[in-house]
Amino acid sequence: MKTYFKMIGVFATLFVIAMVVFLVITRNTQAKSHEVSGETIALLHRLAKIAEECPDDLTVLDNEKYEVSYVITDLSNHLLYAHAGKEIPEDEISVENAIQKRYPYLYLFDGSKAWGVIVLLDGGTKAYQALTWHLAVAIGILCLLLITGMIGYGLYVRKNIIVPFTNMKGFAAKVAQGKLDEPLAMDQGNIFGAFTESFDIMREELAASKERELLLQKKERELVASLSHDLKTPVTGIQVTAELMQMRISVKKEGESASNHGDITFTQEELSMLSADAEGIRGKADQIATLLSDLFTTTLDDLGEFKVKCQDEDSRSLGDIVKGFDDRNLAVLGEIPAVIINIDKKCMSQVIGNIISNSYKYANTKIEVDFRISERFLEMQIRDHGPGVPSGELDLITNKFYRGKDWENSGKDGHGLGLYIAKTLMQKMNGDLIAESDGDGLSITLVIPMS
Repeated sequence: MKTYFKMIGVFATLFVIAMVVFLVITRNTQAKSHEVSGETIALLHRLAKIAEECPDDLTVLDNEKYEVSYVITDLSNHLLYAHAGKEIPEDEISVENAIQKRYPYLYLFDGSKAWGVIVLLDGGTKAYQALTWHLAVAIGILCLLLITGMIGYGLYVRKNIIVPFTNMKGFAAKVAQGKLDEPLAMDQGNIFGAFTESFDIMREELAASKERELLLQKKERELVASLSHDLKTPVTGIQVTAELMQMRISVKKEGESASNHGDITFTQEELSMLSADAEGIRGKADQIATLLSDLFTTTLDDLGEFKVKCQDEDSRSLGDIVKGFDDRNLAVLGEIPAVIINIDKKCMSQVIGNIISNSYKYANTKIEVDFRISERFLEMQIRDHGPGVPSGELDLITNKFYRGKDWENSGKDGHGLGLYIAKTLMQKMNGDLIAESDGDGLSITLVIPMS
């Protein structure tokens, strides 16, 4: 706006200068016009005096060298004397005509008696022409100043409006083509400086967004490769365990056949080994199920097809869910307020299961589970006493594929999906997930809506 007001000031100054020049020129012209008129009247009186001194011999006027046309007539409009460079029409030789055309005239007297009239045939034409000329010059100067101002304004508009918009047009075309590395040239002098700066900020944000998208695609490819590897490991374990069980059973059957016994019996030690093998298979199957569940949930969320079906549940069902996932008996349940909550029980199980699984993996300490009512929500706090999470990463650990910097190279399995899925599911159930860490472990608070 400052530049705009400066521009208005410049135009106002040009206009004032033009008006001052115009007034000066016209004033001088008016003064000269009055001066010429005075000279004309003086000349008329001089010629009249000469004619009055020699009324019988008007040829004495031939000695007067004045470049002005005039005639002398009697009172009956008969021509007595003429001084003109051309033939004078008879209709101009009259007082009435002089009055109509505003020619200067003067009666001639002999004593107190008028005997004739002297009429100047120049009604101030030269003065009028001079006035017209000076006016034309003044108007020309005024127009020249205005045209100069318009040219200056046009150059200003071109530099500060048209050129920046042309640059932005080319910039927009480059952005549309995906060329986000070249910044938009900015000039602080034009009135759209902030506007062009916003465009360049948009370019930077688009470039950053594109970079994040490429990084996300890379992480997704890495996830597929990692999941393939992680799935292959338990599947291989299941195959090996199943073959080992089959081999033991075959050996047992062959031993029993050799002793001619009809029934096959197992010792306590053999049963324990078979039970351990079966437990191993179940654990590997659960690991595969968890991996596939996380992958499936993430895929549905990306496609916008993940649906939750919330219904009223007894709050005590949360304790049952915790116990169902607490295989190591590390969870210590606090008192659960007797309220009705509105949740999708299957989704809530996945949320709590992911949190407890993370605590087992990264903390492996006692897990304290406390509850409290806050307005129309039941807050469920799940807290461990492990190393926790740095404060700068608390807002990031619920992002997709994000793992804490301390754990990326720790060798522990993980894909950065557990807390992301948990938070997504809580939000879909009209609740929320809040992560906190005060140096003594990690605290996850689930904000659960009540019915």
